[in-house]
Amino acid sequence: MCLGIPGLVKEVMGRRALVDFGGIIREVDATLEEVSPGDYVLVHVGVIIAKIDEEEAKEIMRIFEEIERA
Repeated sequence: MCLGIPGLVKEVMGRRALVDFGGIIREVDATLEEVSPGDYVLVHVGVIIAKIDEEEAKEIMRIFEEIERA
């Protein structure tokens, strides 16, 4: 099983990107997907594995918050 965490691309530097995970910014590998600032992505073990739309990203974050409250 793979757990992809949604985030918002803030900056792209070649094959690396700065991604905002709800206020926590991390540098991740962007080799597998062509991304631009403003794209929503799924990140697994420091690698962007997919681009997703904003609605999907928000729904995933909502589910994580629900799990956290449980």
